[in-house]
Amino acid sequence: MSLARASRSARWIAALALLLALAGAQARENGGSNVAANSCSAMKGRVDAMPGNGAVFLRSYDGPQGVGEPQEPALKTAAFVYDEALATIALVGCGALPEAARIGEALRLAATTDTRLRNVYRAGIVDGKLLRNGWWDAAQKRWVEDGYQAGTATGNVAWAALALLALHDATRDAKWLDAARSLGRWIVANESDARGAGGFRGGVDGFDPSPAPLEWKSTEHALDLVALFTRLAAVDADGHWGRQADSARRFLDTQWDSEGGYFHIGALPDGVTVNRASSALDVQLWSQLVPGAKEDWHRALAYAQRVHGVDCGFDFNDDRDGIWLEGTAQAALAYRVRGDRAATEKRLACIVREFAAGDYVYATREPRITTGLAADAYYFRLPHLGATAWVALAALGRNPYVAAN
Repeated sequence: MSLARASRSARWIAALALLLALAGAQARENGGSNVAANSCSAMKGRVDAMPGNGAVFLRSYDGPQGVGEPQEPALKTAAFVYDEALATIALVGCGALPEAARIGEALRLAATTDTRLRNVYRAGIVDGKLLRNGWWDAAQKRWVEDGYQAGTATGNVAWAALALLALHDATRDAKWLDAARSLGRWIVANESDARGAGGFRGGVDGFDPSPAPLEWKSTEHALDLVALFTRLAAVDADGHWGRQADSARRFLDTQWDSEGGYFHIGALPDGVTVNRASSALDVQLWSQLVPGAKEDWHRALAYAQRVHGVDCGFDFNDDRDGIWLEGTAQAALAYRVRGDRAATEKRLACIVREFAAGDYVYATREPRITTGLAADAYYFRLPHLGATAWVALAALGRNPYVAAN
């Protein structure tokens, strides 16, 4: 270990000790004193394992038991932008700003040098050139890439911008704000939609030069965009961001079922008809975090428990075939924001047993659970960066939708 790295490690240990001294009682009452420390140190350790101080993307999933790469070819080297954004925000909250900035720099490069921000890049050191994720298919004897991974989801763009704003909040370096502003402009220019109540389309799927437009609209994306545009409006008064936040909020209001006390998942490809085909856990939870959340939306937590609750946690969909640990961490934070201390403690106590050997949190408690997104779409019990980041956010009480105090 170099002296510089040893010094950084010493500073990290001291900073983490201070952080946990200030928030330790909170962590202990939320299912164990190691929840915040384990999740923060796991992410920090992965960044520090990358040589140098330059930009990096972390692999989103480990292999079983936290050993090596996952077997699924599409996941072996995949760095999902959503996971990278969450890790950046969480590391800022952990007090690990140099590590957060290394991932943030990779996001900034993607935001400012690629033709559009992709859903997935290749994990590893980003040495001035972004690599799109792919793999060699021996049966076909050719290089393969995935259309979703090469696509651009509006919500993922919003999350990347929120991560860049978290770094701007922490450093006041204009480069982070400039990149976040660029992503916001891309969303407005490419995904604004006048159909029905307005709002924003889902993004694009597939490969350049002709990716397929996603004409549906997502409640989850609307929540992300209310948060993003509200944040941008606070730091960039000339950007007309408030008007964009209002557009996302108007669509969001159309998705609230006041009789049932829950949010629908979004609108069908006609941009107007409510999609009633499935229940979405994350929109019930994230609606508690979004700036300007209405008091009536509190009822969505009861709906989530009734429809998605499993033991001490929550399932991704409503078949309740297992616990989705990322969503369970989201619930812990949602309950914390809403002031329900006991419910927060219960969910974090559920998670504290689910750290893999490499200290990432598993995606699921069971070997696999269904998602309801497609017949063969599952979450597997693999250590997951995104789940780990949400656990850190919940344990630290850090709402990723709002500026840190």
